Amino acid sequence: MKWIEVIQLRSVVSNRKRLESKLQKLISEVDRKPKKHSIKIYNRERMDTDICIVLFHDREKVEIGRSRLSLCLVTALKEFGLVNHSIWIERK
Repeated sequence: MKWIEVIQLRSVVSNRKRLESKLQKLISEVDRKPKKHSIKIYNRERMDTDICIVLFHDREKVEIGRSRLSLCLVTALKEFGLVNHSIWIERK
């Protein structure tokens, strides 16, 4: 079953360099782990303070609530602004 987790961050401009450094660190940690998922990061058009992180999962079952990885990301990103997290399941 394929499913995604979407983490949206509306950050504060003054924290931009620290946020970018934190995101790079988090991504490099994810890339070192076995591949059961992939991660992509997007910026909102014309709004560098809005970031969307999408975790793509391809597993037998959806983790109830949230994945461990997304919980770590949400916790780490809360210091930078407002965070929203949602799970989307692929329809067949």
